Amino acid sequence: MSRLDSMLRRLTAQRDGLNWAVYQISGMAGDVLDMGLGNGRTYDHLREILPDRRIWVMDRVLQCHPSSTPPAEDFLQGEAEPMLQKLAEGGPRIAFGHYDFGRGVKEEDVAEAARLSPLIAQVLLPGGLLISGQPLVGFEQISGPDTIAPDRYLFYRA
Repeated sequence: MSRLDSMLRRLTAQRDGLNWAVYQISGMAGDVLDMGLGNGRTYDHLREILPDRRIWVMDRVLQCHPSSTPPAEDFLQGEAEPMLQKLAEGGPRIAFGHYDFGRGVKEEDVAEAARLSPLIAQVLLPGGLLISGQPLVGFEQISGPDTIAPDRYLFYRA
């Protein structure tokens, strides 16, 4: 598979997973957490499909497209560990989290996801939903939408 086809497959899975998640949390109170702002495409989509939810965003640096810049009070800038700890100080409040941290080196990205998993668990409400391109630990893995190959995107409940 070409890198272009792989990217299209990943982005389609991401979009389908985000859209599916909206229905999964529809009766649940709580905020949304987008871990890894990047260019801001996912955040922009989350704003569109979850207009009535507060969306927290975290990343090392703010370098997204200007139209996808989150409000300053919802952006946690810095390394993931202290940002997750800061968010956890208020207690669990996240109904849905999207994990998209990574540098593109599979072994390092998998190790980082495993290391951050306990901190992510601290901010998720019981029964909260988490979707990720990386394997996370300590969560109940569930099946996502049928349109997504099981190895392409991962779905979890807190």
